[in-house]
Amino acid sequence: MPLRFYNTLTQQVEDFTPASENTVRMYTCGPTVYDFAHIGNFRTFTFVDLLRKCLRLNGFQLNHVMNITDVDDKIIRNAVARRLSLEDYTKIYTEAFLEDCASLRLERPERLSPATEHIQDMADAIQKLGDSHHTYTSEGSVYFKIASFPGYGKLSHNDFSGNLSGARVDVDEYDKADARDFALWKTPKEGEFFWDTAIGPGRPGWHIECSVMAIKYLGETLDIHAGGVDLIFPHHENEIAQSECLTGKARQLQVLHLCDEPRHVVWVAGDRDALDHCAGMHGVLCERRQHRSRTFCRRHLQHDSQRGKAERARWFGRQRFEHRLRLRAITQQQRGAGRLERTTRVRID
Repeated sequence: MPLRFYNTLTQQVEDFTPASENTVRMYTCGPTVYDFAHIGNFRTFTFVDLLRKCLRLNGFQLNHVMNITDVDDKIIRNAVARRLSLEDYTKIYTEAFLEDCASLRLERPERLSPATEHIQDMADAIQKLGDSHHTYTSEGSVYFKIASFPGYGKLSHNDFSGNLSGARVDVDEYDKADARDFALWKTPKEGEFFWDTAIGPGRPGWHIECSVMAIKYLGETLDIHAGGVDLIFPHHENEIAQSECLTGKARQLQVLHLCDEPRHVVWVAGDRDALDHCAGMHGVLCERRQHRSRTFCRRHLQHDSQRGKAERARWFGRQRFEHRLRLRAITQQQRGAGRLERTTRVRID
């Protein structure tokens, strides 16, 4: 029986067959290392790990590339605020991410690809897009013309034909209602990090990074492109537009996304808001790997925001409550009071 996946691009469950022999060329979006990854992020990376193991169990070999986004709007803003170089700032969170993956026993992809190691490749790709009239320059920044790619919207299944021609969006993340020509190369603002290239000083936009690295290491087409459902638009939509304009070929056979809905084959249902600052993972890691996870717990719980403080108080309250339950059980056993009544559910406000 062939392996079957739900393809976001076609909205169909399809048989899976890699394009070349028995090796699956797979690209997945990795972390943006502007902060420590939370349990919602690791939900996606766990899905990718399960996908890897499922493919191998079915006899496939893997050529899996995952990027490390170590330059974007949030990273630059945070690094400047902390007066750290881009390299020093992102190194903290990259190492923490890899350490947390090891704690969760997630397999490492065949290649991890930091974006900042491919700046010249990105500048060359942007130049190529300009030569084929898919870009324009405004105030030093280079933008992709979504009107130049007739298939724009085919992944997210939205019609963007009514969007204003020439309207631009400069931020990396935005909603469908704000779909505009997006930045491929950003001119530096005062105090920001930048690179000197043939297309001028600046830095790459988020979306061009993955297109360039996927083409460099996996070729002009992919067998699988996977990630969280939140990346369908704009990130993966923009990647398809850039990549197909660069290569003239359909980018991937199948696009897989981890969804909140239980109707897909291998997806895990969950509440996105609850996952964003959930402490459940931290407790599990502390219980199973105390010697490695104390830093992990502090990292995820000790936030400066009010939400982080509330979550920290809730987590420690739960630990104290469970400790009292264990003491009570021991005391009752010692007194011969009989069996402790089973607690089915505890809610900590």
